[in-house]
Amino acid sequence: MIPHFSKILFCTDFSANADFAFAFACKAAASNPGATLILLHVIPEPDAQFWKGYIYEVGDMDAKARADIDQRVDEYRARMPPGISLKVEFKIGDAARAILEYAEAASADLIVLGRQGHRPFTQWLLGNVAGKVAQKAHCPVLIVPLDFHGGEPEG
Repeated sequence: MIPHFSKILFCTDFSANADFAFAFACKAAASNPGATLILLHVIPEPDAQFWKGYIYEVGDMDAKARADIDQRVDEYRARMPPGISLKVEFKIGDAARAILEYAEAASADLIVLGRQGHRPFTQWLLGNVAGKVAQKAHCPVLIVPLDFHGGEPEG
């Protein structure tokens, strides 16, 4: 028997693959009455102090970045099926670690995230995140590849 999922964690980097995986997260939430869909975006923290100084001190770079992220979140909100609650969270740090820590702290029942296609760099970067999350999560993980031939779920 498939358990009831009450907290579904959708992880996004705002890529085309994450956009595709969002439909699966919505379908999972719609299939579990009363479920909350949590959108989590992890912002990588630059390692070098030089880059931190550059990023945080240059003009309105922070304001532009915030506006871009807000716009993307609004695009997800516009695609939400009626009756599903959406909670938005942001974390800073290593993507896999932040996802796993948040999932544990929030008692997520299901994690949904995308996996990139076949390009070597993106496969290494994002596939690595998906792989780490799948390997170490304490709840089921749905990894949706962009090249999934079944297409977007209906409704």
